Amino acid sequence: MLLKTFGWSFAITALGLVAAAFYGGWTAFGVVAILAVLEISLSFDNAVVNAGILKKMNAFWQKIFLTIGVLIAVFGMRLIFPVVIVAISAHMGPVEAVDLAINNKDRYQELVTDAHPAIAAFGGMFLLMIFLDFLFEERDIQWLRWIERPLAKLGKVDMLSVCISLIVLLIASFTVATHAHQHGGAHIDKAQTVLIAGIAGLITYMVVGGLSGYFEDRLEEEEEREHEEEEAAARSGKPRSAVKLAGQAAFFMFLYLEVLDASFSFDGVIGAFAITNDIVLMALGLGIGAMYVRSLTVYLVRQGTLDDYVYLEHGAHYAIGALAVILLVTIQYQINEVITGLVGVVLIAWSFFSSVRRNRSLAAAEARATGSGEKAEVSAPL
Repeated sequence: MLLKTFGWSFAITALGLVAAAFYGGWTAFGVVAILAVLEISLSFDNAVVNAGILKKMNAFWQKIFLTIGVLIAVFGMRLIFPVVIVAISAHMGPVEAVDLAINNKDRYQELVTDAHPAIAAFGGMFLLMIFLDFLFEERDIQWLRWIERPLAKLGKVDMLSVCISLIVLLIASFTVATHAHQHGGAHIDKAQTVLIAGIAGLITYMVVGGLSGYFEDRLEEEEEREHEEEEAAARSGKPRSAVKLAGQAAFFMFLYLEVLDASFSFDGVIGAFAITNDIVLMALGLGIGAMYVRSLTVYLVRQGTLDDYVYLEHGAHYAIGALAVILLVTIQYQINEVITGLVGVVLIAWSFFSSVRRNRSLAAAEARATGSGEKAEVSAPL
């Protein structure tokens, strides 16, 4: 099972490291290995959230996610995206941008870094909306009840997530504008760029997330009408198989997954420049990491890990919230990539151990109940 799920990731790792060694020797080999570890550590929460969505899809769309989705993630976001950003920000053609990335690495890095405020605003707003919608949703299982219970009640207010996100975006753009004003008005248009990019991230979330949610709800309504007998069996205590998304619903959910992955990859792409500005090594290292994130997503789905460890999804969403805040802060201030990675790892590890404790408590309670039942049966008069 492990080899079947991670086989492609192992193969790509071997090919990528060999290619790096041929490209730049042992130094390049080490850089690619470090970048792969960086990408995996930054994106573990991405895998958990992806698994929560992917488990709703049928087998066909899960394969699409692992094939076309991987091409988009590895080549699109880790190789083409930085070049496109440079081409747009520097007002040059794609061929010139590729030439710059290969032959003038320092200038290429400078242009990608200059585009960071817009990238961070877009990704930060998209991820913040995911976190807030999760936080304000009423759910049976709650992890940090002292936070989630009152916020779930607040979530009944319409458009609360959008309002809070817009307030955060206004604060971020106002901070940038104030800083620019204090420094003689340098880069005063940066605040406008942040505002526009943030609104674009918000709109993208609402369009893609809204469409996927709409088709998912419609499909579930159809399934409920067609399986009334299964619903009756479920109400009587028998398990009912989960609805598997297909067609339009799965397509928009797939689109949502790709935008989500893109938002997660922003910090990895920008953080990679702290290690190297060689686009080839970045693509190899981040591509290997992206493959493991995909494989881990499928592993979580097939093993039913999210059903066994119910707080993992909570921890991943809190990590998304932390990453959203970090991205928005990095518009103006630098934050070490190690901190970004550790925050996500700590939150997910915390939620995992909380799930383990919950499972042990439930097992102990069940054992006590079973023991009490047996004693009562033995002591009952004949």
